[in-house]
Amino acid sequence: MNIVIIGAGFAGLACAKTLREFGFDVVVHEAAPDVGGVWSATRRYPGLSTQNTKDTYAFSDFPMPRSFPEWPSGAQVQEYLEAYVERFGLAPALRLESLVLRATPRPGGGWTITSRPTAGGEATVTEADHLVVANGIFSTPKIPTWKGADAFVASGGRVCAAAEVTDLEVVRNRHVLVIGYGKSACDVSMPVSSVAASTTVVARELLWKMPKKLGNVLNYKFLMLTRMGEALFRYLRPAGVERFLHGPGDPVRRSMLSGVQAVATRQLRLEALGLVPTGSFERIARSTVSLATDGFYSHVAAERIKVLRDTTVTELLVDAAGGRTARLSTGETVPADVVICGTGFTQQLPFFDDGLQAQLTDSRANFELYRHIQPLTVPDLSFAGYNSSFFSPLSAELASVWIASLLTGRHRVPDPEMREREVTEMLRWMEERTEGRHARGTNIIPFSLHNIDDLMADLGVRLDAVTRARQWLLPVDPGAYSTVAAQVRQRPTTLPERPAVEPPADESAPALAA
Repeated sequence: MNIVIIGAGFAGLACAKTLREFGFDVVVHEAAPDVGGVWSATRRYPGLSTQNTKDTYAFSDFPMPRSFPEWPSGAQVQEYLEAYVERFGLAPALRLESLVLRATPRPGGGWTITSRPTAGGEATVTEADHLVVANGIFSTPKIPTWKGADAFVASGGRVCAAAEVTDLEVVRNRHVLVIGYGKSACDVSMPVSSVAASTTVVARELLWKMPKKLGNVLNYKFLMLTRMGEALFRYLRPAGVERFLHGPGDPVRRSMLSGVQAVATRQLRLEALGLVPTGSFERIARSTVSLATDGFYSHVAAERIKVLRDTTVTELLVDAAGGRTARLSTGETVPADVVICGTGFTQQLPFFDDGLQAQLTDSRANFELYRHIQPLTVPDLSFAGYNSSFFSPLSAELASVWIASLLTGRHRVPDPEMREREVTEMLRWMEERTEGRHARGTNIIPFSLHNIDDLMADLGVRLDAVTRARQWLLPVDPGAYSTVAAQVRQRPTTLPERPAVEPPADESAPALAA
């Protein structure tokens, strides 16, 4: 079987390595000239760094270099992925600067793939037995449409996504408006504010931010990147300690979150700055948990960055003298030569026709993917990396093992009716829990470990009791999962039919070494 993978970020590279190890012939198409996905030099804005510490943001069998800082820069992450390609000999499988134009199901199974060089040129048609979509849930920046935008740009103004600001010279000595209050908006504001004439952040809604070190002492990874941290937020089906924390132990749970909220508010000086978000700290988990950008609030205090909260841009204006401003929903106008949008992304599949895309999503455009991997009705197709996670490299890696295991008959999935019922229930819950910020069904934060546990259960592999217990109090070490693929490969390629109702995890399943 030959497999085509679209995308060479964390998910695409993990799939390439794993599927090759399982004996598949693999080709990876990547439109950029380098690997990395969101970490590619073509999308790397100044100030980009990881949300995770380097010891938690890595593949299980390839830790980040000790020389890297605790929170690696975007360039260092891309360097790490280049080293991953070299270490595991993936270069022959890569087709860089190769844009997939169309992927069409073949009669009888498999796919016809049409691609061409990104810069233009003659198209090439190839065949594949299976297709893996790993183009990322942050594939296409979402740029708002404003009245007056065309005249604004024609006058010399610029409207762009944060990922398009790869050189600070485009904002030097100019009035910059940053739209949004998430990670990219706050991250890019810092370097911009060092060269711009003015830097104004327009936030429709303030989000709670987590300091990297709470009280300047406790690394946030001990709070959020553990099983206990995950258990502080109510899961769809809480069990064990989670059931206690959201039942009789709820006062304890609320007290813990209130304590974190109080420390974060004091440490970041949110009250003095007028930047205390609406609602409790528990809302931090409704979408992506965002770390406070180093120096951001200090720059706000020093008036190098101005934050306008609870407002939006309604119009871009150019006066008779060529001066550019933006009108806000409050009626206020602010100077604006460059508008940088940190307003999220859309998950696009431009290589599929409309009919096929409709098969992959529900009536609200949410992706209907079992385990965030397998479509309900489209055969010979898998998705990888469509689960925004605290542990994106590890999640992608285990998803790749899951795909390889399924394709080689080492595990089976429930019948279509059961898969559809589970996906529908999960999407309904995700939409309610995140207040609609579930990225079309691809955002699993903060329940990354639940997703990993589901994949492990399907594979029939479990962590030993000591390692699992350690994960309740200590940050998850991806290395604990380094032998999963090898254990699955040792299994026979034919398994008995799965029962109609999945039984509890088999305690006799082989345990991984600590």
